Amino acid sequence: MDQAKLGAEALSAANYPEAIKQYTAALEVSPTSPDYLIKRSTAYQRSTPADYTSALADANRAVINAQKRGKRELILQAQLRRAIALFGLERYPDARFCLDIVKRMDPKEKTLPIWESKVATKMAAMAGENGVTIEEIPDEEETPVAIQTTKAALTSTSAATPAQPAAVARTPADKIRHDWYQNNDKVYFTLLAKGVPKDKATIDIQPRSLTISFPLQTSSDYDFSLEPLFAEIDPLASSFSIMSTKVEVVLKKSQPGQKWPALETNEPVDQSSTTTTSTASAPAQPSSASQKAPSYPTSSRSGPKNWDKLASEALAKPKTDNSKPGAKIEDEEDDEGGDPVNGFFKKLYAGADADTRRAMMKSFSESNGTALSTNWEEVKKGKVETNPPDSMEAKKW
Repeated sequence: MDQAKLGAEALSAANYPEAIKQYTAALEVSPTSPDYLIKRSTAYQRSTPADYTSALADANRAVINAQKRGKRELILQAQLRRAIALFGLERYPDARFCLDIVKRMDPKEKTLPIWESKVATKMAAMAGENGVTIEEIPDEEETPVAIQTTKAALTSTSAATPAQPAAVARTPADKIRHDWYQNNDKVYFTLLAKGVPKDKATIDIQPRSLTISFPLQTSSDYDFSLEPLFAEIDPLASSFSIMSTKVEVVLKKSQPGQKWPALETNEPVDQSSTTTTSTASAPAQPSSASQKAPSYPTSSRSGPKNWDKLASEALAKPKTDNSKPGAKIEDEEDDEGGDPVNGFFKKLYAGADADTRRAMMKSFSESNGTALSTNWEEVKKGKVETNPPDSMEAKKW
């Protein structure tokens, strides 16, 4: 086919959007071709940014169709593409499962040692349950068909977008299962439930709890709750994804490196670790200038910072009236003509205790202005990472 030939040329020239477009057109004519699916999966994986979800969908269908045709070499290639896509999706136990299949079929596959090493490195950083959630031959009913129409494929100037998968039957409540694993920074939780309605599902992530709720076909609701979680997590840095066959939740650990032996704990939750009270007393100040100021964890090249001193200096700066040079303003009740949000934070800072001021100074400075926390117990544990808003990207200048 002309489209397949053009797709192969584009793939060889690293023109991945064009390769996706041409192989999409070829698949419109031959939708069960394992070779076309493998090649388009490769193009999805190598695109910038990579589309691992579409790559996995193509690889799964390539395995199914290659198996039906009894093409051993195509089965092997499809399983390898499947492993690479799963690795890109951070599903390392599943990726290792597919690599084991490739190794069983051809121990001399030249790229196998590289990917085995990558997966082994990721798996070494994980703890907890490392369960496999896939089968050697994917379920055809659960595998979406990622094919555009020929007209859309030929007129598109960007990477092809997979068609929406057909609706699947919802899993009965008594058949719903869950699995989880973790690495140094995150906990990956999977609820194995088909057909969860995205527009009606509720997923609530709190510092010490996770709640998932959605309607079932029986007119009742399914409710799943983990409370209290084994340790505190960062809700703002956590995320979830509702797929046709499961719900995936990624929980960002508040204490990186902490190993969770279980998802939940029977120990009572320490409220002081998740909230900041306004009645907390300020720490005693040094009695003399010769006493060493406390230092806190930092990755700054210039060494540890004395956040007590910085907070005190910021608060001690006199406020001046521009209309009267040298005059001080004793009380600034409002910011007429200024930003009301800034005024709010000024008043919050001025009326806060010492711990809250330190937390605000440290979090705002270290996060490059993308975070402002009043919880000193949390902020003092380490550097506050830059966390830009959704759809924005932090760059080093």
